Amino acid sequence: MIKEILYEMPSPYREPMQVAGYRFGKGDKAVCIVGSMRGNEIQQLYICSQLVNTLQNLEKRGMLVKGNEILIIPSVNHFSMNIGKRFWAMDNSDVNRMFPGYSEGETTQRIAAGVFDRVQGYRFGIQFPSFYMPGDFIPHVRMMDTGFQSTSLANLFGLPYVLIRKPRPYDTGTLNYNWQVWDTNAFSVYTKETDHIDESSAHLAMVSVLRFLSRMGIIKYNCHSGFIASIIHDEELQSIQCPCAGIFQPLKKTGDNVLFGEEMANIIHPLEGHVIGHIYSPCDGIVFFSHCSPLITEQTTAFRVIKRLHG
Repeated sequence: MIKEILYEMPSPYREPMQVAGYRFGKGDKAVCIVGSMRGNEIQQLYICSQLVNTLQNLEKRGMLVKGNEILIIPSVNHFSMNIGKRFWAMDNSDVNRMFPGYSEGETTQRIAAGVFDRVQGYRFGIQFPSFYMPGDFIPHVRMMDTGFQSTSLANLFGLPYVLIRKPRPYDTGTLNYNWQVWDTNAFSVYTKETDHIDESSAHLAMVSVLRFLSRMGIIKYNCHSGFIASIIHDEELQSIQCPCAGIFQPLKKTGDNVLFGEEMANIIHPLEGHVIGHIYSPCDGIVFFSHCSPLITEQTTAFRVIKRLHG
């Protein structure tokens, strides 16, 4: 393993910001793995740290296939993480909306440009991102429908679902989208948590990456075969919004089966304690996403349900 500084930016008030990378093996650029880009992505940072530790042990045992290079970047925006902010503290901008970046632009544009320059040219790119709303997911691989995606490769992670979604205008600034445009097979792996560590889903994500690397002939690693993934598209997910603001009391969690008309959550009056609203399922399906914050506002997406699948 070789640790190196991939990008450095001076700071007027503290130590320079340094983006560190960990390289394993030598040869062709096989895979680049990127973890936390936002200041609250603790789970994503943790998964990458576990991958660094595991690959270091595998390399010592000669389990890396010769002729392949693996690069892991556990954290891009730890400045924001250090002060408990999700986005860049000075202007509240998002590094993962600035790719491919601009070396003469604003701070987050320069960071994105410096990082993207070092992650280009890999056959595969794997990112551990987070969702824009607080909530829990069924662990899955997400890909954008850019015309360059490969669901057959996404199946090799062995996670329960592969989600294909059409890119929106703001997606063109993400790492995943730009990786695909620049001829890298890009995958986003989503797990249950973001700002807390969930050991179970973190381990599932780490093993899924090791399974993928093994199946692509990059490492020698024995693991169980995982799931045969179900391919779903974003339009097959039914969003269920909250009818009123209050304390969110879920009755269903991710992975649960729901029936049409079944009660999924109660909304409790935050001051008086009585139930002021109910959330019911508008279809049969499986809960794919669930709001996880104790408070919820009116019209917030509380659940997303896979409409066409049944348990």
